[in-house]
Amino acid sequence: MAKHSKQDLRTQVGQLLIMGFDGTEMSPKLRTMISTLQPGGVILFRRNIETAQQTFDLVQECRKLIQVPVFTCVDMEGGTVDRLRDLIAPAPSVADVVATGKKKLFRKHGRILGEESRALGFNTDFAPVLDLRFPPSLKVLTSRTASDNPRQTVRYGRELLRGLKDAGVLGCGKHFPGLGEANLDTHHELPSIAKAWKKLWKEDLAPYRELRKEMPFVMVAHAAYPEVTKDNTPASISKKWIGGILRERIGYKGLAISDDLEMGGVLKTAPVEEAARTTLEAGADIFLVCHNEEFVWRSYEAVLSTAENDKKFAKRVAECAGRVVAMKKKAKELRWKPKPPTQKVVDKLRRALWEFTEEIRLDADAVKNQ
Repeated sequence: MAKHSKQDLRTQVGQLLIMGFDGTEMSPKLRTMISTLQPGGVILFRRNIETAQQTFDLVQECRKLIQVPVFTCVDMEGGTVDRLRDLIAPAPSVADVVATGKKKLFRKHGRILGEESRALGFNTDFAPVLDLRFPPSLKVLTSRTASDNPRQTVRYGRELLRGLKDAGVLGCGKHFPGLGEANLDTHHELPSIAKAWKKLWKEDLAPYRELRKEMPFVMVAHAAYPEVTKDNTPASISKKWIGGILRERIGYKGLAISDDLEMGGVLKTAPVEEAARTTLEAGADIFLVCHNEEFVWRSYEAVLSTAENDKKFAKRVAECAGRVVAMKKKAKELRWKPKPPTQKVVDKLRRALWEFTEEIRLDADAVKNQ
């Protein structure tokens, strides 16, 4: 294997990180951090967002500091997970849209979420949720899921992805292999889902099998499936789940990304440094660290240090970085030059959301009265 310089490795490791941060503006400390790490992507949350112009400016400043085209990410599902609801207007939830039963509205949901995201400078939306709407997870996932029927979930997920693509935004299926049977919140705990392989394959994994060629990203959950792995290893750091089932058995060829490595579901099993290394060894291309600056540094440095001292791992890092960069070159969603969101643009989006919400309400009422 050709020897990599430290700078080569630093560049490669940076491409495998999507990072979040605190604050609503570019501080000197954050500027130094992003300039040094050169992450493959950044993700903004409600804590980073005040106004449309401020959000756009912050995203653009991040882009300018990173030499390679960057994934600018946001969670926009509608309903309870809607980072832009206070800037523009609340978007209908997945459950409300699916209640209409209309494919054209599923796609319109994706297009509107995508247009909102793109207007503020984002090119990647971590949606759709493909978890099935089973009773154990209802208290946790609430209105984020489409149906307990895999076919209906696929139908919604496919149209949402098409709508996002119409708007020039990349989508992401989540949370592989499925949190429909999880009665704990992976932000805080590690759910253990005691479900037989045949049922998982037929039900929870059906959306990933059906949509494998249509999802730019798949996000892997912090949940254990002891009937499959024979232990309590989270899927997000499991070679059997990512490398074996997602890659080989299902044949997914897009980018696999861990859920946030700061979440309790994985930190109860492994420190962030180990989780970052292990998710890559397991078959993920990207690790996501969404908030804590120290955790971002620690995970990055752990991956870098391991690659410097382990030729096999360095080869894995190079492979992942190659896949990420190849996708970035191919994705037209990363080539557009965003324009600042004028008040006219915001007003147009607000009106479109209001009209869409009314359309959803009227259609849902019509379905109930049939």
